[in-house]
Amino acid sequence: MNIAKEYRAIEVALNNYREQLNTIPDELFTETPMAGCWSFAEVYSHVAKATLGALIALERCSHSNCPPTTDGLTLEGHFVLLFGCLLPVKTKAPESTAAEKISKEDARNLIIKCRKRVEDILPLVANAPADVRYKHRRLGMLNAKQWFKFTRIHLQHHLKQLERIKGKFRAA
Repeated sequence: MNIAKEYRAIEVALNNYREQLNTIPDELFTETPMAGCWSFAEVYSHVAKATLGALIALERCSHSNCPPTTDGLTLEGHFVLLFGCLLPVKTKAPESTAAEKISKEDARNLIIKCRKRVEDILPLVANAPADVRYKHRRLGMLNAKQWFKFTRIHLQHHLKQLERIKGKFRAA
């Protein structure tokens, strides 16, 4: 894995989230486009919580502050990390990253917080031990580099979701 390349992709994704905030009409930000879908606000809330959570897991791995395990990735984990995308299956977000309707200002601040956290943790990734892993609920036991790559994959996945939400509003 090329850490610098992953970092640049994370930066690009975070920039994209920030730029899109300026294009989403205020009155639509917390509006749910249709039953069973998230609003823009809920996507931003979930993405920030998941990013910060992944970075905490990454930091735990880099400091060897995880319970010892011989477990590895699940089949889905192998797929996601190999192909660099999440499976096209709807799943319920865990309670820790549950979506909330937040304001655009909160979304801006969360993007800034995520960016700062990524910058702070970047130096730890390269030297993190490969055999120290922390559990992801679906992907299995990830090490620090895998958590970093997952962060990029997850950010990019939800950018596509923002486009789907825009399309639903245009179609309505």
